[in-house]
Amino acid sequence: MKIVVSFAAGGPTDILGRLTAQWLSERLDQQFVVENRPGGGGNIGAEAVVRSAPDGYTLLMIDATPTINATLYDKLNFDVARDLAAVAAVAQQPQMMIVHPSVPAKTVPEFIAYAKADAGKINMASAGTGTPPHMAGELFKLMAGIDLLHVPYRGTGAAYADLLGGRVQVAFFGPVSAMEHVKSGTLRALAVTGSKRLGDLPDIPAVAEFLPGYEASSWFGVCAPKGTPSEIVVKLNQEINAAIGDPKFKSRIAELGATTLPGSPADFGKHIAAEIGKWGKVIRTANIKPD
Repeated sequence: MKIVVSFAAGGPTDILGRLTAQWLSERLDQQFVVENRPGGGGNIGAEAVVRSAPDGYTLLMIDATPTINATLYDKLNFDVARDLAAVAAVAQQPQMMIVHPSVPAKTVPEFIAYAKADAGKINMASAGTGTPPHMAGELFKLMAGIDLLHVPYRGTGAAYADLLGGRVQVAFFGPVSAMEHVKSGTLRALAVTGSKRLGDLPDIPAVAEFLPGYEASSWFGVCAPKGTPSEIVVKLNQEINAAIGDPKFKSRIAELGATTLPGSPADFGKHIAAEIGKWGKVIRTANIKPD
């Protein structure tokens, strides 16, 4: 039995996929393995699962990317809402709004004022067009009414290099990678992008405190091909919910700057549908096109 991850090894989707595979292997007494299928902005791995037999032997470790791609790409060979069955959410992880120290703003309102005064002159880095960090920034731009120049990179490594060098001024990246730079003073944290502050970072405000309704968390869960028998979906959901209620599993998720997301398959299905609608509106409004 395999869990397909649409990205290379080492990222949060891969780590959570491996944690989930290990848990299911131990609980169900069957071997679950992770198969990395990167490429195509996450579409290759997702389509591989869509085309698999709906027998529970092939699952997808899904993140927000397919819900973004549903609108970003004009011609996909699958429909994430139609062709995948939601099994269970696992975790969600906010981004962190970070700036280079040369940016004079110390707060979100100060940054908005600074950006309005220098419209179109401030560079916003991302890990690539259509990635969750990019969409977090685009949603911020729309809700704040500001103009930032998007600079896409092929992954966070190159983006961090230019952010640390001051060639770009702001980015929205995961708290685990961001905090090492914030603690060292090489970057400044202005806010987190979840609906509320992180328990481990109580002094860093949420963007929503200044822009009510703003929320742009990454999230992760498990899907199966549409048509997978309901008894298999329900069993997997029960076991995954048992995992995210386990203290050791929960602690490992917390190390990624994430929190658990318990719920039913129907709950996760509604979440996926809501994300497709939310990011579709942002993409259309900002006229975002794939690279």
